[in-house]
Amino acid sequence: MVGSECISNHPILNVSGGVGYVTDIAGVNTYVTGSRLAILAIVFISDIYGFKPPLLRKVADKVAQHGYFVAVPDFFHGEPYNDGNVSRPFDPWFKDHDSAKGIETAKPIIEALKRKGASAVGVAGFCWGALKRKGASAVGAAGFCWGARTLTDLGKAKLVQASVILHPSFLTVDDIRGVEVPIAILGAEHDTISPPKLINQFQQVLNAKPEIDSYVKIFPNVSHGWTVRYDPNDPKAVEAAGEAHQTMINWFDKHLKKN
Repeated sequence: MVGSECISNHPILNVSGGVGYVTDIAGVNTYVTGSRLAILAIVFISDIYGFKPPLLRKVADKVAQHGYFVAVPDFFHGEPYNDGNVSRPFDPWFKDHDSAKGIETAKPIIEALKRKGASAVGVAGFCWGALKRKGASAVGAAGFCWGARTLTDLGKAKLVQASVILHPSFLTVDDIRGVEVPIAILGAEHDTISPPKLINQFQQVLNAKPEIDSYVKIFPNVSHGWTVRYDPNDPKAVEAAGEAHQTMINWFDKHLKKN
């Protein structure tokens, strides 16, 4: 069963949100933002609420301002999780949208971006997306909640050049042990899904692999989902989310812009 933190702060979905636009990439509706001339691309893998939340797109717009072409695909193919739909509870929804299926969507999108001229591709996942493990090459990844497992799958298969996980869900030490690319893990102090104790265990595993560049930080006074489901009217929440966003950008800059 999904943790309550995964479905808290339900965002208002807005298909027209953001400064970019929606287009088709590899048969998937995708929000894109940034210059088409950018040779570095980053794919965002959303949390269970899909690719329409305005705050998620705002983060994509922010990353694009640093010289990246950012793609936010609809990994749920028109059916993000809706906790208000009593006829579609989480368990059957998740069965149809298990994070292990994310690579089936991610790999063709990454390949399409490369064909269009991307010399390196980064993948950013949120919660659900952090769960994927097998898939793409010459890419960077960031995972957010669902997106974290998707990210580790990509990393294990060496389909990414760099990875970032923000407030992951249901990751295990074994998942982290198999990562073979540079990885940053950003956790929350108040998170029962991936509590600080578990994040510290991830760090211990990574410290034992000095050949893999890694960075782990537990952000104080924040909760699970703080990077994409914060209150935009709360200055402290905005500041905490912004710090995490900048940390992600810095990690991608370090590992993608050197190529």
